Amino acid sequence: MKIGELSSRTGVATRLLRYYEEQGLLAPGRSGNGYRSYTEDDVELVDRIALLIRSGVPTRLVGVLLELEGDSSPELAATCTRDVAELLVAELNQLNARIDCLTRTRETITRFLARTDHAALVGAM
Repeated sequence: MKIGELSSRTGVATRLLRYYEEQGLLAPGRSGNGYRSYTEDDVELVDRIALLIRSGVPTRLVGVLLELEGDSSPELAATCTRDVAELLVAELNQLNARIDCLTRTRETITRFLARTDHAALVGAM
């Protein structure tokens, strides 16, 4: 599929898809005429990248996380420097803070809706 179709299917602007490629997060094939060519796997990958970015993960870490998700070999863990470990710990702390905040927000909204005439909508989600 071409970049426009990938954009339509994922809701990610073509400009951002090109940025993902520049950052090494996405590596489309090329057709004979030089156009980018994407697969079904790329749809899932772009959805994952976009979700990580919307969740507040900086693009510099998205590639690292995608690599870690796809590799459980002990060799990769053995190459982790202290600088990388400290960066990941800092990101982990930020993620935990965002999760805590989002959890409180979800609970507040749920409690509020439970007190309204629309409480059944929460169960429908």
